[in-house]
Amino acid sequence: MKLGRSLRGVRLRLARLPSLRISVPDAPAVPVRDPWPGDPARGARLLRGELALSGAVRVLKPGGWADPGGHPVMRAHAHGFTWLRDLRVIGTDAARMRARALVGDWIAGGSADPLAQRPDVAGSRVAAWLGHYDFFAASADDEFRAVLMRRLAGDARILSAALPAEEQDGRALTALRGLIAASIAMPDHAPYLARALRFLPQEIGRQILPDGGHIERSPAAHLVALKDLIETRALLHVASADAPAALGAAIDRLSLALRTLRHGDGGLALFNGTRDEPATLIELVLSQAGRAGRAPAALPDAGFHRLQAGRTVLIVDAGPPPGPGLDRMAHAGTLSFELSFGRERLIVNCGAAPIGAAAWTDAARATAAHSTLVIADTSSSELKPAGLGRRPEKVGVERQEANGAHWLEASQDGWRRPFGANHRRRLYLAESGEDLRGEDVIEAGTPQPYAIRFHLHPAVIASLQQDGEAVLLRLPSGGWRLRAEGAKVSLEESIYLGGADPRRSEQVVLTSPQDGPQHVKWAITKVG
Repeated sequence: MKLGRSLRGVRLRLARLPSLRISVPDAPAVPVRDPWPGDPARGARLLRGELALSGAVRVLKPGGWADPGGHPVMRAHAHGFTWLRDLRVIGTDAARMRARALVGDWIAGGSADPLAQRPDVAGSRVAAWLGHYDFFAASADDEFRAVLMRRLAGDARILSAALPAEEQDGRALTALRGLIAASIAMPDHAPYLARALRFLPQEIGRQILPDGGHIERSPAAHLVALKDLIETRALLHVASADAPAALGAAIDRLSLALRTLRHGDGGLALFNGTRDEPATLIELVLSQAGRAGRAPAALPDAGFHRLQAGRTVLIVDAGPPPGPGLDRMAHAGTLSFELSFGRERLIVNCGAAPIGAAAWTDAARATAAHSTLVIADTSSSELKPAGLGRRPEKVGVERQEANGAHWLEASQDGWRRPFGANHRRRLYLAESGEDLRGEDVIEAGTPQPYAIRFHLHPAVIASLQQDGEAVLLRLPSGGWRLRAEGAKVSLEESIYLGGADPRRSEQVVLTSPQDGPQHVKWAITKVG
């Protein structure tokens, strides 16, 4: 491992030497297309000098690149230039000139941020510039195009030298996609294609699990990986290059697994850093993948289970968190679940905090922000800035189905070290989909204080019933009742961080004195 890093460092230093001769074409020899739609609202903000991402906004206009204290995710997004599609969808001369001005200004001085040279960021930028070349560069003057192509060639050389990617997560696929785009658009750089295709199969084998799940266990990262591989396949098709057999197989597996992680409204379940994505985008990704099929009931390697009956969908995180180096998006949500009925969401996790909202980052990752049990206000995984520390080591799951009904029993030992405790959760979903029964058990030598939380989607109107033993949950399609045995039922404030902006919501909380029952039964049933 140390030798590999040393060799990579030598290659990168050589690749950055300005004296090396680079073959630079006048323009891309093969057109490269960005297949994903832009957002006109975000494009309008870019025209006003604002870059929006995941609930955060930063200034982005010529001369405004210097933001060394900005959030790394926002800085990577700015330097990655995928937002060019948001200007392109507007289609006006003003949008074209703003795109050209921003690219030119970045080349002139905006690239000083070291993060801009990270392989995934450079790969994203190379693919974006080539994918929108006809929009912002084809009509530019010779000097602009020469500077642009020289920078593209330089970035491609650095990307090639950075392989194999040091990042162990999905970002390596983005870097490979950028290098493949450059090698196809600039045929004199064909050796880069051979180098990328050498590493692509091993990255696919390492990142895409046998069940089609992504190794980061994040629906958001899963979607990005699938998009990257779809684009890679399209690039190879344009170049009439032979794609590795592993590429098509991985796209097929990823697309089927993605269906497991979708609710009835077409959006993704909010596990491990995921926020709402437009259902139309997910449909487009699946159609580009080209593999139709029914959502698998379980992703045993990724650790997600989908229980579907009638119009009800229950998605459960029943797997251990991803390992060190793969846990950049990981939350402490083991054994949490989300519940939807038709196109309406009922029980959710809180989602992911807006970028740069430091006060919310750990709060959104904590176990208490998920619809599951939490012991002594302590998360089941230890939260660290770059991932997780202590985490569940053993997560067991058993599942049965009969006559359209589903049983699932899962357990996890995330609290073994601090409290000597395990959490066991049993779920039963009736054939009708209108009766969900649950049981949460703390297995410990001494009683533990706990809370069982059910975070409600903002569309849900909740009211505590007079007997204090149940809560009525109202959706536009009708009502549901949540009741419990062995615990006090209460309503508390919550927050939904899945959308573009934080939204107030509520949560149902089940609690018991520390010396009370360590075994709670609850039910969520449709009424009326």
